[in-house]
Amino acid sequence: MDKMNRVSRAPAERPSAGKSNKIDRRTFLARGAGIAAAGLAATVAKAEDAPPAVPKWMQEQGAPLNGYGQRSKFEEPVKRYVGQPYGAIAPGSGVARSPIQEFEGTITPSSLHFERSHNGVPAIDPAQHRLMIHGLVRKPLVFTMQALRRYPMTSRTCFIECGGNSNPNTLNLKPPQVPAGAIHGLVSCSEWTGVPLAMLLNEAGIEAGADWILAEGADPVAMSHSIPLEKALDDTMVALYQNGERLRPEQGYPVRLLVPGWLGNSNVKWLRRIKVTQGPTHAKDETSKYTDPTPDGKARQFTFVMGVKSVITHPSSGMKMQGAGWYEISGIAWSGAGKINKVEVSVDGGAGWRDAVLQEPVFSRSVTRFRIPWEWNGQPALLQSRAIDEKGRVQPTRAAWLPQYMPQQRYHNNSIQTWAVAADGSISNVFA
Repeated sequence: MDKMNRVSRAPAERPSAGKSNKIDRRTFLARGAGIAAAGLAATVAKAEDAPPAVPKWMQEQGAPLNGYGQRSKFEEPVKRYVGQPYGAIAPGSGVARSPIQEFEGTITPSSLHFERSHNGVPAIDPAQHRLMIHGLVRKPLVFTMQALRRYPMTSRTCFIECGGNSNPNTLNLKPPQVPAGAIHGLVSCSEWTGVPLAMLLNEAGIEAGADWILAEGADPVAMSHSIPLEKALDDTMVALYQNGERLRPEQGYPVRLLVPGWLGNSNVKWLRRIKVTQGPTHAKDETSKYTDPTPDGKARQFTFVMGVKSVITHPSSGMKMQGAGWYEISGIAWSGAGKINKVEVSVDGGAGWRDAVLQEPVFSRSVTRFRIPWEWNGQPALLQSRAIDEKGRVQPTRAAWLPQYMPQQRYHNNSIQTWAVAADGSISNVFA
């Protein structure tokens, strides 16, 4: 590889046994300082870029205090990508994808968390809403929202990903030329706070023979999903708070289910009842949708654990490089099976790989930010990232992922994304 088109000083080939291709923190920070210095040189080189001596905002009184903070008006263009496949017939059915290419860190702002609704967002009065636990239990229970808030709570940071995330790359015959979030934005990460579901189920008393639950929402379609009892008693949460405040309406206010690492559809919003059952219920939302047809004529059902996955968010589709030199490649990685162990980055379409630096702390079933410095030589490049989780699962190539399913598979696309950098600095989505 040309010595300038690289992600590290070492050659692009994979190292021989006994050698590490990992960039240590000192090297990473040193190269980061080089990037910063290059950026500083660019800004001071033009006199017209210098700040005014006394800008107008220093010459007038600022806005008054208000009861609920708002973002700057200059950030208003940063919005979700709303898709309504049925148009005016069902305006509440569709998705709103997070603009992941606009984010830094790992936490998604609550107002930009992705949304999937099947028939709109219900306006639920928390004073009237109830959560019922029934079925194969010794003592059926009904909880008010006030009663739930009296229970001991726990918090955890984890992602939720819709099963249909990244499907623009499979439903279209040609790579869609849209921003990263419009393709991969059905994943978001928050700090969730609520009551462990196990605490409520144990209070109700599970009867012998029970091995599944059915969770049902209070939205107009009563969206529901079956979940194995083992997972319900493990780390599943009845969530009341997101990022420190009460849930947003589109995120399930006043109460939702949080099933860490599992298919987004199982994280039932506007939770109204949990029925303890023997065997799965096979509800409409787990039979007519969210199944995976395979080439042998069968279909996989209950594909719960989300695959190991990553995507480079900067630079990415729709952006443009500002001339040759040092840049930081950054993105996010996640796995439904646990922690991200490693993210590798390639600038030549997978011919050579280098380890990126993972932003600490790395949480289980959470989004992890990765970074690596890259010196672009001004020539065409193919940017890819490949995540590996603590269970040893490796993010597959597109060529390896596609044959598992029938054409235009909607769900569970965790294949490697490729961004093509052209010589003029423009960046596009390509299939590789």
